[in-house]
Amino acid sequence: MDMDNMLAGGAVGQFPLEQWFYEMPICTRWWTTATVVTSVLVQCQVITPFQLFYSTRAVFIKNQYWRLLTTFLYFGPLSLDLLFHVFFLQRYSRLLEESSGRSPAHFSWLLVYATSLLLVLSPMLSIPFLGSALSSSLVYIWSRRNRDTRLSFLGLLVFTAPYLPWVLMAFSLVLHSTVPKDEICGVIVGHIWYFFSDVYPPLHDGHRPLDPPFWWIRLFEGRPIESEATVINNDFAAAAAPELR
Repeated sequence: MDMDNMLAGGAVGQFPLEQWFYEMPICTRWWTTATVVTSVLVQCQVITPFQLFYSTRAVFIKNQYWRLLTTFLYFGPLSLDLLFHVFFLQRYSRLLEESSGRSPAHFSWLLVYATSLLLVLSPMLSIPFLGSALSSSLVYIWSRRNRDTRLSFLGLLVFTAPYLPWVLMAFSLVLHSTVPKDEICGVIVGHIWYFFSDVYPPLHDGHRPLDPPFWWIRLFEGRPIESEATVINNDFAAAAAPELR
C-alpha cells in the first residue's frame, strides 16, 4: 500500500535534482547543462580554456567558429565560484524565459541579441570569456522588470531588485580584487534591451525595435493559429459554395 502511494505521487521515480532539471525551460536547461559539462571537461583535462575563449583572429582567420559559442559556456574550473555563477545563471535566465511566454522564440531572440552585441564589444574591452557578461545582462533585465521585489544577499543584505546587478558587482570586486568589466559590459547590453523593449515602446506608439522578426517566431511556433483557422474557414466556405448555388 505504501508503494502504491509512492507511485501515485507526481514525480514517479524522479530525484529532486532530476525534477529540478526538467522543470527548467528549454533554453535555460541546455545553457546550464552545457556550462557544467564544459567545466567538467576542463577539470578532466579533456579540453583546455585556451580552446574555448573568444578571439577574432582565432575565429575569423583560423576558422575556429566553435569559440563563438564556447566563450559563453566557460565560467571557470569546478569551484564554489562556478556554483555561484551557475545558480544565478539558471535562476534569472529561468525567470526571464518563463515570463517571455510558452514559446522560446522571444527569449532565444534575446540571447541572440545579447551574445551578438557582446561578441562585438569583446575585442574592444579584452574580455575573452563572455559567460558572466551574458548572465549579467539577464540579471539586469530581470531586476528592472521586477523593481518592487525584495531580495536578500547571503542573508545579510536586504534590498530591492534594481540594486541586484550592483550588489553582485561589488561582491565580485571584493572576491577577485579587480573591476568586473565583463559584468559592467553585460549591464550595458541589458540596459539597451530593457530600454527598447520596456521604455521606448510606450513613447512611440508601441513600436518595439528589438522584438524578434516574424520568420524567427515561425521557426519555433510554426504557423500562427489565427492563420490556420482562417484557412480552415476558407476551406469550409469553398466547400459550401456549390450547395448555396
